[in-house]
Amino acid sequence: MTTSAHGYDLATKDLDPPLAIVDLDAFDANTDDLLRRAAGKPIRVVSKSVRCRALLERALARDGFEGLMCYSLAEAVWHAELGTSDDIVVAYPTADHEALRRLAASERARAAVTIMVDSTEHLDLVDAALGHGHPDIRVCLELDASWRPLPGVHVGTRRSPVFTPGQAVTVARRIVTRPGFQLVGMMAYEGQIAGLGDAAGKGLQNRVIGWMQRRSAAELARRRGAAVRAVREVADLEFVNGGGTGSIETTGAEDVVTEIAAGSGFLAPTLFDGYSHFQPRPAALFALPVVRRPAKNVATLYSGGYIASGPTGPSREPSPYLPEGLRLLGFEGAGEVQTPVTGEAARTLRLGDRVWLRHAKAGELAERFLAYHLVRGSQVERTVPTYRGEGQNFG
Repeated sequence: MTTSAHGYDLATKDLDPPLAIVDLDAFDANTDDLLRRAAGKPIRVVSKSVRCRALLERALARDGFEGLMCYSLAEAVWHAELGTSDDIVVAYPTADHEALRRLAASERARAAVTIMVDSTEHLDLVDAALGHGHPDIRVCLELDASWRPLPGVHVGTRRSPVFTPGQAVTVARRIVTRPGFQLVGMMAYEGQIAGLGDAAGKGLQNRVIGWMQRRSAAELARRRGAAVRAVREVADLEFVNGGGTGSIETTGAEDVVTEIAAGSGFLAPTLFDGYSHFQPRPAALFALPVVRRPAKNVATLYSGGYIASGPTGPSREPSPYLPEGLRLLGFEGAGEVQTPVTGEAARTLRLGDRVWLRHAKAGELAERFLAYHLVRGSQVERTVPTYRGEGQNFG
């Protein structure tokens, strides 16, 4: 079900674009689908893909979602002190001395927040920030989840240097014997499965990606299982986290995984259109006004150059969504101050009309707007601040 451009226009008729909305019917439907796909395994909500406290709280209020996965330690401490969650994992190692000092100084934050490490150098950094004799800091050991089918071949994100079960247990032993640290979890993120659609390209490309993902998932299940079992011999792990929106089924099928991470599936950006086994509904949209009509089949929108991170190319550009039948101009694309669109629908657009677009990535849209207008049908139910609207910028 897709709300028409008219419905979104009506809901926001008293608001001036540029503006951003979240369609609550789509958000809630996507939430239901994430839970269905997880088949009872808890989902940890990934904050970087949402970046709006009201929406994070909406997800956490549902049974089946347990805890946050933050991308910044400063962000995690902020949420802990606000009481958003009492179970927060920071997905990336930190070099933020000020945030570490805030963590150590807050009993509430120390009880809630787990930081990520993949080497004893990360422990050294914490000691340098806090001094020896600091309170216990909860840590999670990250296992690299990339696929390495041949020497020198690396498929996946460049994350932890800990790849083998032997490497994992070696680092785990060093953590548990180090004063001031408590090893409570393990994590492995299979980006080559969770973040890469198997139906985004043409036939042969999709078949190759699907083959790679099946082989990678099988290899990782064996290696992750062995690594977790080895680490559990030296540490009493509270959780083992894995996966992402695109790999919920395969990650959740592994017995050693106790929880799955997911975030993009709530808002369904364009990069998540290309999966064969699930089809989320577009929930986060932004509207730009028509400010020029340079030709009969071209309408120029104000602003709009919201390019997503990652490898540059068309897949990282925003996509015109409503009215249907619009596309960007290849020569100009989405620009800092203007974004021309063309297509049959452009002929009917007038100055002041709105064009609704989708971002390529879920959370990055929130960096462009101070608020999300939460829409249901043809009404705005609430307007809530994004991180930026709350004066927060976590980089």
